[in-house]
Amino acid sequence: MTRAQAWLAERGRWARGRLAGINPYVTDTLIALGAAAVSLWAVYNDDRSWPLWTYLVAAACCAPIPWRRRAPFTALVVSAVFSAWLGLFAHSAQPQIAVYGIVAVYTVADLGRNWQRWLMLVVLVASAFLGTRSLNGMIFSEITTIGSFALGTAVRELRRLAHVEAERARETGLRAASDAARAVAEERGRIAREMHDILAHAVSLMVIQAEAGPVVVRSDPDRAIKAFDAIADSGRDAMVQLRRVLGVLKEDGATPVLAPQPKLLELSAVAARVREAGVAVELRLPEPAAVLPADVETAAYRIVQEALTNIVKHSGADAAQVRVSEVRVAELGQVLELAVSDNGRGLAEPGERVSGRSGGRGLVGIRERAAACGGKASAGPGPDGRGFVVTARLPIGAGSL
Repeated sequence: MTRAQAWLAERGRWARGRLAGINPYVTDTLIALGAAAVSLWAVYNDDRSWPLWTYLVAAACCAPIPWRRRAPFTALVVSAVFSAWLGLFAHSAQPQIAVYGIVAVYTVADLGRNWQRWLMLVVLVASAFLGTRSLNGMIFSEITTIGSFALGTAVRELRRLAHVEAERARETGLRAASDAARAVAEERGRIAREMHDILAHAVSLMVIQAEAGPVVVRSDPDRAIKAFDAIADSGRDAMVQLRRVLGVLKEDGATPVLAPQPKLLELSAVAARVREAGVAVELRLPEPAAVLPADVETAAYRIVQEALTNIVKHSGADAAQVRVSEVRVAELGQVLELAVSDNGRGLAEPGERVSGRSGGRGLVGIRERAAACGGKASAGPGPDGRGFVVTARLPIGAGSL
C-alpha cells in the first residue's frame, strides 16, 4: 500500500469513527442541502435576475444525492439532466464548483459497475471539452471531473483491499481454529491411549494378584505376601506413569519433576509383573547400547505392554514370548519389529472378532500407535489357530541402532 493509500485509509477510518451510528440517508441529505445552498447562491449572486424555475432547477441538480449509495448511476444521470438544462438555458447561473457533480462522480467511481464508471468518465470528459465556453473553464471542469473520479477509484480500491485482507484473516482464523481442534483431538487420543495402556495393565495385574492372595494366605503366606507386594508395585508403577501423562495437562509454565518416557529396557519390569500373575514370559530385547527415536521407543513399550495385558486378561495362557529386534524391510528401511505371542486359547470361535479380545480399544490403540510412527501393526491367531500373535513394525531409519 502506498503512502497515499495509507493516508486515505486512515482518513476513512477517522471518518467512519466520527460518523458511526449516523444514518447514511441523514448524512447524504445534509450533503444535498449543502450542495443546494451553493447552487442557489450562485443563481442569486449572478448579475442577471433569474426567474423561479432557475432556482428550482439548480436545487433539482442536488435532489438525487440522498439516494446516491443505493443507485449511484441513476442519481448521476438525473443530476446530469438538470445540470445540462441549467447549462443550456442559464449558463452563467451555474456554480463555479458544482458540489453535486463532484459527489455524483465520486460515488459512481466508488460504487458503480465498471461499465458505468468508464462510460461516465468518457462522457463527462468529452462534454467538458466540447461544451465549455472558455479554456480556463474547460481545464477546471476536466480537473474536477478526473479528480473526483480518481478519488472515488482510490476509495474503491481501498475497500477491495480491506475486503481481501478481511477474507484472508477469516481464512487464517478458520485454518488456525481447525489446526487447534485437530491438535486437541490428537492430544486427547494420545492421552486416552496412554491412560488405557497404563490403567488396563496395572489394574489387570492387581485384580489377578488380589484374587490369588486370599486363596493362599493360609496355605502359603510367603506367596500371599509376594502377591500383595506385586499389587503395591503395580500401583506405584501406574502412579509414576500417570504422572507422566497428566503432566501435559498442568498450567503453562509449571515445571513438575516428571519421569522420562518409558524405555524398552523397562519391559523387563513389565514382564516380571506378568510372571507374578502366572504367565511365564520369555523376553528378548535389542542390545542395551541401541539408540531409538523417543516416539518409536515409547510406542514399542506401550504395544508390548498392551499385548501382555491382553494375554493376562483374555488368553488363559501360561506362557508368552516377546521378541523385539531390528530388521531391514525393503519398503520401510530399518524397522523395529515386535512380536508378542502366547499359547492360550486364541479365538474362542472361528467367527469371533479380533477386536473383541480387548473390548475393542486395546488393539485399536496398538494400531494407532504404530500408525503414528509411520508403521503398522496386526493381530490374530497364532500358527494352526493356536494362541494369539500381535506384531508391529516401526520405522527407525538407517543407522538408528
